[in-house]
Amino acid sequence: MPTYTYKCKKCQIEFEKFQNINSEPLKICPTCNTETLVRIIDGGAGLIFKGNGFYITDYKNSNSSGSDKKGDKKKNEVKKSSESKNEIGKT
Repeated sequence: MPTYTYKCKKCQIEFEKFQNINSEPLKICPTCNTETLVRIIDGGAGLIFKGNGFYITDYKNSNSSGSDKKGDKKKNEVKKSSESKNEIGKT
């Protein structure tokens, strides 16, 4: 069930109401009791997962930690090669 945003034209109060999609829009303001409510079309909250079963690690690539190690290994190789060049220049 979606959450709708309403605004009163008279008293300018703005509130959200959790309603069935087939329900009629509200018309009477709960604050000033006038028939000046308007349902506002907004972007909504987007996709919301509630309950068990959705974790950030569910779709994580199992090689992601391995790729970091490969990147570290390449950095170490570059570092070693530059150190060896420095040693060659010293002799």
